[in-house]
Amino acid sequence: MNKIRLGTRGSPLALVQAGMVRDALVAAHGIQTEIVIIRTTGDAVQDRPLAEIGGKALWTKELDRALLCGDIDCAVHSMKDVETIRPPAISIAAILPRADVRDRLIGAPSIAALPHGATVGTSSPRRRAQLLRLRPDLTIVMFRGNVDTRLAKLAAGEADATLLAAAGLARLDRPDVGVAIELDVMLPAPAQGAVGIEARSDDSETRALLAVLDDAPTHRCVLAERALLAALHADCHSPVAALATDGGAIRAELFAEDGSASVAGSGDDPAALASDLLARAPDSIRKLFAA
Repeated sequence: MNKIRLGTRGSPLALVQAGMVRDALVAAHGIQTEIVIIRTTGDAVQDRPLAEIGGKALWTKELDRALLCGDIDCAVHSMKDVETIRPPAISIAAILPRADVRDRLIGAPSIAALPHGATVGTSSPRRRAQLLRLRPDLTIVMFRGNVDTRLAKLAAGEADATLLAAAGLARLDRPDVGVAIELDVMLPAPAQGAVGIEARSDDSETRALLAVLDDAPTHRCVLAERALLAALHADCHSPVAALATDGGAIRAELFAEDGSASVAGSGDDPAALASDLLARAPDSIRKLFAA
């Protein structure tokens, strides 16, 4: 193979992440790389919640199509945006070392410091539920778009505060924007902070090139978190937070949409943990996880 074509979304963060993969491939193999921008439906439709217009597939279906028809050799993704169940013809070939998994709050020094009745912008069911669990007085409004779009909405006064992933801000050279929310306050989304690279399952040459980029501890943790999602039958409507450690332990929490209830647990078996959480969850939570 003389050149490898990396498919990616066109957002600034997606391009930075594709550049990380390109640089790693050049360093490892000296191979020529081309970044191919694929416009996705998720980028094009910004005025409605993701769950209402097709879920996470809106970030991946165009990239999947380009990969399977041979227009690109691999696709670079934020792993938290990749559906839990993937086509058999596509494999996760590598996951880069994970960055900071935490969320960052922009607009206030802490969640507790937000004024009573403050408006917080987010399109994430997890963040919405976690915020309302901590502060039922808050008003949550929908914020979608890339990092710059959401920060511009905040600056324009469309909300008092918003939440963004620390990893994305750091990759965009904005590590000091906002304040990190510690994990004992808010667990992250499953696979948050991880960049994955997918290739065709039958493309052994590309998969071998990508394999040297794989960070095994991150890969194990992300697979465990995704296995928990699969066992929960979670979708884009399901407020779930989870974080695995390389030792095998997974912490997880499920929420009612309005934050009025939550159930937390930990364990080293994703299926058993999912079963335990759902068994202890009230109907307001259990109905959000399709059996």
